[in-house]
Amino acid sequence: MPVLTDIAEAVKDELNGHDFSQEFEAARLYQPLFELPEMKTLHVTVVPQGVDMQVSSRTLVQHDYGIDVAVQKKFEADDAVELDPLMALVEEIADFFRLRRLDAVPAAIWVKTENKPVYSQEHMQQFRQFTSVITLTFRVLR
Repeated sequence: MPVLTDIAEAVKDELNGHDFSQEFEAARLYQPLFELPEMKTLHVTVVPQGVDMQVSSRTLVQHDYGIDVAVQKKFEADDAVELDPLMALVEEIADFFRLRRLDAVPAAIWVKTENKPVYSQEHMQQFRQFTSVITLTFRVLR
């Protein structure tokens, strides 16, 4: 498997091997497309996002692998009681990977986490769905 998909698979496995505040089964997908009725249950999806390569030394290239982790769920009421736990889960996932090496890909070192925007206003307005995407960046020198 390519390194990018190895890292994405490792992220999915580590998510599934940890107890978070809410139960979910993360899935690694290439196209995370769901029908709106399916979104009544919590979805956590891992998607390979991209690779940035640059020279690190005369003999090594730095590969920064981006992995998107999406947290999605349709909500009933647009209020803090329903949405705050989803925001907390996003933060929990981000914190979980901070300074972490992946068990299945120990050469991959966490570099940064981005969560911009924190949630999709469009999905909230159009679908009454909470969607937040965390981009994890792992670095491999080779």
